[in-house]
Amino acid sequence: MMRTTINLDDELLASAKKVAAETGRTLTDVFEDALRESLARRRQARERSRITLPTFRGRGLQPGVDLDDAVALLDLMEGR
Repeated sequence: MMRTTINLDDELLASAKKVAAETGRTLTDVFEDALRESLARRRQARERSRITLPTFRGRGLQPGVDLDDAVALLDLMEGR
């Protein structure tokens, strides 16, 4: 086990101390668990398979279509 020093936000430290006291664990255990969970989530996000969306015949976007304009897209899809 390695000893290290980190700087933490005061509220974060207070919350972690509260969790440690409520669960009967050490502050180190609380931080290790939180760090392991965070790293596991990042690893899972990277491991997710890439989604391939189906495409249909056509030649891409119609002229003047702005995919960032939801109202205009709805109008176009509803034939307005």
